[in-house]
Amino acid sequence: MGYQPQFTITPKLLFQVETVAALRERIQGAAVELSWIPALQKDTRTRNVHASTAIEGNPLTLEQVRALEEGREPAASDKRSRREVVNYFAGLRYVEKRVSIETLRQDDLFELHRILAGEVMDQGEAGRYRTINVRVGNYVPPIADDVSGLMFELLDWWNRHAGELSPVLSSAILHYRFEAVHPFADGNGRTGRALALWELYRRGFDTHHIFSVDEYYWEDRPRYYSALAKVRESGEDLTVWLEYCTEGLRQTLENVWLRVQAYNGQSATRLVLRPRHEQLLALLRDHGSMAPAELWQALKLSKQGTLNQLRPLMAAGLVEKVGSKKMGRYILSSP
Repeated sequence: MGYQPQFTITPKLLFQVETVAALRERIQGAAVELSWIPALQKDTRTRNVHASTAIEGNPLTLEQVRALEEGREPAASDKRSRREVVNYFAGLRYVEKRVSIETLRQDDLFELHRILAGEVMDQGEAGRYRTINVRVGNYVPPIADDVSGLMFELLDWWNRHAGELSPVLSSAILHYRFEAVHPFADGNGRTGRALALWELYRRGFDTHHIFSVDEYYWEDRPRYYSALAKVRESGEDLTVWLEYCTEGLRQTLENVWLRVQAYNGQSATRLVLRPRHEQLLALLRDHGSMAPAELWQALKLSKQGTLNQLRPLMAAGLVEKVGSKKMGRYILSSP
């Protein structure tokens, strides 16, 4: 019978998918033939690596991950943490080079897992399905003897039927089902998220490779794990999980649009947005305008620290101050 995902297209899900499609078109249109795309791709890859490894407990900061990407040795980091990060960079490059593959086979999956999990496995062997039964928190995945058959069914669905759905949905379905089968003894989280990204790439959803949805998962890990668990609690109904994933992709694309504006603003200044910058921009987006005191209270920074975050955003044309000197408020600049 094969794998057949079960879900309902709710009004909420339909709205999210349509919003994501509109945001994607806006970003892709703005990104055509612009010289800063390689810089944005590099920044996105770094954010992806940091977020996906951090979900699994890797302690390296975004700046330390960026240092490893640039060939620098980050201070106060252990060998295993560095290896996980280096592996994930290699795994993303493996995926990026294979976006044109029409049929993915188990050997492709094994190679990706070998790259991601090499020398960082706590149990089992990288690039081979598990031969032991495992437990993930309160969840007990299928027994080891069933893994190969279940993965054959999932790959068959991916190759033959995923294209019938929006890539926004098919990538989320692939992500969940892979985690549910839990085919490897270790490294399933990183591999599942990389596969979801692979689906977005091979379906042409992210042609420039500038979306990093893993940041959304990382920023609220309890909700990420809860969304996965709710599928099992509802008898494998994927509806709530798809609503969660499409919401994450929408938020991701909203942040990417801010980065596009940062790189492509009228100012000669080109800005790589840091997490604190994005927090500040999100506050202004949600509140419309904020007084200086409101900003530094929300950011939990000093007055000077807040001004230090505002200056590059204003120089890049993303934020402006309106009103008088004493009563002024900060707002997002018009696109």
